[in-house]
Amino acid sequence: MPRHVAVIMDGNGRWAQRRNLPRIEGHREGAESVRDIVRAARQVGLEALTLYAFSSQNWARPPDEVAALMDLLRDYLVSERDEILENEIRLRAIGDIERLPVHVLEPLHELMSASRPNGAMALTLALSYGGRESIAQAARQAAAKVAAGDLAEGQLDADTLGAHMPTAELPPLDLVVRTSGEQRMSNFLLWEAAYAEFYFTDVPWPEFRRQELYAALQDFSGRERRFGRTGGQIGPRAAAGDGRDG
Repeated sequence: MPRHVAVIMDGNGRWAQRRNLPRIEGHREGAESVRDIVRAARQVGLEALTLYAFSSQNWARPPDEVAALMDLLRDYLVSERDEILENEIRLRAIGDIERLPVHVLEPLHELMSASRPNGAMALTLALSYGGRESIAQAARQAAAKVAAGDLAEGQLDADTLGAHMPTAELPPLDLVVRTSGEQRMSNFLLWEAAYAEFYFTDVPWPEFRRQELYAALQDFSGRERRFGRTGGQIGPRAAAGDGRDG
């Protein structure tokens, strides 16, 4: 079982277009998938679930679609508040969230604060988020400490920079799932995914429900994670080897 799973929730618009529906209907159905996957993740015991809900680049979409997405996000925060708290889930957000409209920021900040003591699972929403932007921000924070004399230049290594990432308090990322058949990262968790496994499925996000999540977790359970080592170093199961990672 992975500790930390991240999902690129792709395919809402295309799902709707194939049905001659407005794109927002795909997003609305995708919100139902969010509800089911969060519940399933909590039930199977994931420590952390990170969802790519809205990228930095998504602001360039048509204004009416962006507005509708913000309304759906607010509806989710309000409607799922009680369940999140009752299930001991801690809600987090990463990204340039101050760009979000006030009617989203208010319930977001309130639920993040109310759920902060919870420790059963961390649910992180990537909102107005970009992986490269996140790395740049961490680099600026670390550089500022060097300039202030709080951090020696020679101490600025990968671990130190990683400690400035917004995901630093989460378990290492184990598995990235992308729906709807695309096979790219789309500027999502670029730093965190260095040793993550990837699972791509043709199922669009509006149809991705708990059985699809279970399939991804089952696939992960058969992976051999070497982290640069040989199969023999990992254990008897890996002794035969399959050629991956050396």
